[in-house]
Amino acid sequence: MAINVQLDRMLQERRMSLTELSDAVGVTIANLSILKTGKAKAVRFTTLEKICRALDCQPGDILVFDDE
Repeated sequence: MAINVQLDRMLQERRMSLTELSDAVGVTIANLSILKTGKAKAVRFTTLEKICRALDCQPGDILVFDDE
């Protein structure tokens, strides 16, 4: 897939655990893990917005297009 998820990098930069992010956005750890590993087929804009608010970042900081 040409869309790469950079959630690990953002969590590291913000010194936040997946559990803390889960609590902050109200999404299960299992669902965040699926997103983090790039196995998600889709993400709701509302979920992306909550993640961006919790991590104080832009969607482009998390989702990166790589055609190679």
